[in-house]
Amino acid sequence: MSTSNILTEFLNMEETNKNTVENQEEEEENLKFQASEIDYVSYGGEHHLPLIMGLVDSELSEPYSIFTYRYFVYLWPQLSFLAFHRGKCVGTVVCKMGEHRNTFRGYIAMLVVIKPYRGRGIATELVTRSIQVMMESGCEEVTLEAEVTNKGALALYGGLGFVRAKRLFRYYLNGVDAFRLKLLFPSPLLHPSLSMMAERDDSHWHNNDHIPIEECSEVH
Repeated sequence: MSTSNILTEFLNMEETNKNTVENQEEEEENLKFQASEIDYVSYGGEHHLPLIMGLVDSELSEPYSIFTYRYFVYLWPQLSFLAFHRGKCVGTVVCKMGEHRNTFRGYIAMLVVIKPYRGRGIATELVTRSIQVMMESGCEEVTLEAEVTNKGALALYGGLGFVRAKRLFRYYLNGVDAFRLKLLFPSPLLHPSLSMMAERDDSHWHNNDHIPIEECSEVH
């Protein structure tokens, strides 16, 4: 191939990449909606499973088998939520809860919101709904792991009152470290919506796994 042809091909590739970026930016700019347009539903059965798998597989780098997904949604369907915009699934959260070292603990396994919808409070709402169910079910704490480089996820969970409990070295398959984050009930640092739940259920609390989080939403 001649030098001129190589140069022409390179310029064409540059133009294609530029157009792709411009189209993505235009799509995000045109994507304007009210919070009330987002519908949140709890896991409703097998018809929701492909939607969850599609979102997680496309956004997270860690590979999961269908058995992993079914482990969560079949045993704790009430802890999994999906967000829809005009019939399109744009986000999901998958969790579990159970006994752990004499503590009844919730665990956030997967959280995804597709890129054009990030930074709009959808991830916060999904997590808040799951945590509310965990609180009402008697959980004393909630944990998760997030990449140390995922500033968006760390900011999201920090805003909800999670603290960094431990650093896990080379936790992910890509060799990146993780922070184990923990939220204790009740906590004065909770996000306002969680704080109200804690106050409402305060008397209830006194009476009574390696699935990484990588690309959440909230830019993260």
